[in-house]
Amino acid sequence: MRQLGNSLRIALAVCALASLGLALRAQSHAQLQQPPQQQQAAQQQQPVIRFVRDPDPAPDLKAKDLNGQELSLEAYKGKVVLLNFWATWCGPCRAEIPSLIRLQEAYKDRLQIIGMDVDDDEEQLRAFARNQGINYPVAMTSLPVRLAYGGIGALPTLFVINRESKVVQKHVGLFNPALYEIEVRALLDIPVAARVETFQDTGEVFLTHADRATMLPGVDTSKLTPEQRMAALHKLNADTCDCGCKYTLAQCRINDPACSLSKERAAVIVNEAAKSPSKDAPENTNAPASSAPSDPADPPKPRSPK
Repeated sequence: MRQLGNSLRIALAVCALASLGLALRAQSHAQLQQPPQQQQAAQQQQPVIRFVRDPDPAPDLKAKDLNGQELSLEAYKGKVVLLNFWATWCGPCRAEIPSLIRLQEAYKDRLQIIGMDVDDDEEQLRAFARNQGINYPVAMTSLPVRLAYGGIGALPTLFVINRESKVVQKHVGLFNPALYEIEVRALLDIPVAARVETFQDTGEVFLTHADRATMLPGVDTSKLTPEQRMAALHKLNADTCDCGCKYTLAQCRINDPACSLSKERAAVIVNEAAKSPSKDAPENTNAPASSAPSDPADPPKPRSPK
């Protein structure tokens, strides 16, 4: 009965996804028949998905799945990969598993989902994966892998990796599974009813790029001159936060906007910058490059967003 139930659910999911694909193609065809002005208006009303411009290569996994098989992103090159960091005790992580199972089944030849568990006993994880009917590889996450992907401060955290094994997006917390499917379809060059935009990673995906940011959460530099702002950003990328995260102040503001220590210290730096004499200079708000700060020696236990 369980096998019959699972087969029925998979069949219904495949039918639903096929219907979605037909609807998306029909909508795209209808838009092509519209006059240029109407096409432009329709595109502006579409939802937007965003991918990193000039993305970084995905760090190597160096892990074995629950069957003892080596996991390597190189083996999945040519496919879109959803690398999902999660744990069995995380409510949002459990909630998205059925959607990930359906997504893997629908795009199995061109998509690979990988579940990286960060905080479970292996036998407990094995039993959970079996009971849930997870149809994609699941592995225990080592500390080096967690650090390579930025420490994983909250669960679930999902990295979207394109067919060239480069990280083009990062999602933290529970998201609508329709977003994942639209992103997958776009990366597979399948028509989608969404507008695709690109952005420069300024720490949203990899914290090592925080030194590119010209704005930081909770840091008001609007009253600074361009020269003062550049000096403040330089110091925010040079000084380490005292909260124990071992990130720079800029990285901590991006990684944990609720951190009061980095917020207070950033405010002091901005005030000091405002008092410094400013020379007339052409506007340049880009933060100067700084050496890549070290990752935290031992990342804290990830939190599960409510």
